[in-house]
Amino acid sequence: MFSQLGLLLLRALGYLPLSGLRALGAGLGALLWVVIPSRRRVVQTNLRVCFPHLSISERDALTRQTFVYFAQAWLDRSWLWHRSAACIQSRVQLSGAVAALSEATPTVLFAPHFVGLDVGWTALTLQLPLHFTTIFTPQSNAAVDAWVAKGRERFGQVRLFRREDGVKPIIAALRQHELLYLLPDMNFGASESIFVSFFGEPAATVPSLSRFAKLGRARVVPVITRMTDAGYEVVVHPAWSDFPTDDAQADTATMNQRLEALINTMPAQYFWVHKRFKTRPLDAAELY
Repeated sequence: MFSQLGLLLLRALGYLPLSGLRALGAGLGALLWVVIPSRRRVVQTNLRVCFPHLSISERDALTRQTFVYFAQAWLDRSWLWHRSAACIQSRVQLSGAVAALSEATPTVLFAPHFVGLDVGWTALTLQLPLHFTTIFTPQSNAAVDAWVAKGRERFGQVRLFRREDGVKPIIAALRQHELLYLLPDMNFGASESIFVSFFGEPAATVPSLSRFAKLGRARVVPVITRMTDAGYEVVVHPAWSDFPTDDAQADTATMNQRLEALINTMPAQYFWVHKRFKTRPLDAAELY
């Protein structure tokens, strides 16, 4: 019941002016920083590992801003998934190599976990008359799970694959030129991952970007979403010319290396609330 009421409230908040909603998100982020010390420590640990050159005060400021962006992006789903297409288009700017996505070439869209990841998906499915797929991770709360799924299916011609669906239908869709919006930069445990460097630290990383690109005979196109004061900017980057290779380990290391460069352009907007280094090599100390 609480979740249903919360979702109704969130939907209502979508009709606030964006500046007011962002101010509310800033306050919520500051509150979460205080009342969830366990998650605060996760962010602090991630930043200490990835940005050892920063001072303690600099990392503390980055931690606080991470919570603010996370809360603002969560509240922004109130208009992203409930307001009109015209409202969304007025707040979300899609740019870059957009026209190239219409080429009849199997394509994997590399969409790392920046806070605006759902905005990138919505912008593409709303504005482009193409077929899109993505892999949906179920939420623990049934009401939230249904809300997220409905939000991601709102526009365009889309299919959400569940992990239990396996690889075959995803590859088949790729070969039929359905664009795969892939978020492969989280820790899904040792059984699905290989260890490659992420900001100089071994990180369990799924090699799915390399695998899907190779099996689907697909190019890889990064799609990066940045939160701005006016809404969001979604940039479609040129396809990687040297990816994939025959070496999934090297490909996954390349993915992380290029992701690091993207994160360095907006470090507070990355999903540091996730335990990126939870899975450790056998001889490595626990971090969290």
